Amino acid sequence: MAIFADTFSTMDYIEILGYLAAGLIGVSLGLIGGGGSILTVPVLKYIFHLDTVTSTAYSLFIVGATSLVGTIPKYKQGLVNIKTGIIFGAPSILAVYATRKWLVPFIPDVVFQIDSFAFTKSMFLMSLFAILMVFASVSMIRKPKVKEDSNNSQNIGFNYPLILIEGATVGVLTGLVGAGGGFLIIPALVLFTGLPMKEAVGTSLMIIAAKSLIGFTGDLTSMNINWSLLMSVTGIAISGIFAGNYLSNKIEANRLKYAFGWFVLAMGIYILLKELVFTS
Repeated sequence: MAIFADTFSTMDYIEILGYLAAGLIGVSLGLIGGGGSILTVPVLKYIFHLDTVTSTAYSLFIVGATSLVGTIPKYKQGLVNIKTGIIFGAPSILAVYATRKWLVPFIPDVVFQIDSFAFTKSMFLMSLFAILMVFASVSMIRKPKVKEDSNNSQNIGFNYPLILIEGATVGVLTGLVGAGGGFLIIPALVLFTGLPMKEAVGTSLMIIAAKSLIGFTGDLTSMNINWSLLMSVTGIAISGIFAGNYLSNKIEANRLKYAFGWFVLAMGIYILLKELVFTS
């Protein structure tokens, strides 16, 4: 009985740790407007011990739902450009759905093998995810080159070829690794459509919500969803957004974003080492 109690207690503590981490993901989204979703997959895989494909699928739903909630206040403030979101989001939504529906199941369980080393599907997805984390961390650590513009977007010009390419690329990456890709979308909106930074952030949330939630539907026919776990983690992450929004008035966001960037960088390096070097 004592052994059973100790085991149950350990499992209980790990589950609590996972829910706390989900709350911190939401808090980071509320505080710095992005970046937190990049931690969703590691939390699901390494704390809740879900397999890689399931983790990326659940992450799409969690990221999409939290982004949808985050879009609402931005829309009320007039910081969501619907037309731009549709033009950029359409190829992204198609790409993420197709990636989850056909590309991810098409990837073989063993991508390639050299002697006794097998580079598996899980290694491929997590390594790609870790590389994305490194790029995301760099965007948070370095000072932004694009200055904030408080003016309304009156003269927006669309570079359609680049928008289509960028949208489709972000969609494929989101479908593969389950991350929102805001650090790719926001600069693209500023550079290719001329949106002011604040409006680009709000529009990015709308795009992330749409493509992530629609992309998640591509997994519904190929896996059994643990809705209890998924809705619990999602609910806690959404609650974290409200806490983050409250704290954003008391904590300097730029310093927090800088520190969080280094944490994401460390996590990305850890995942690469765990998946490729210290494999069991």
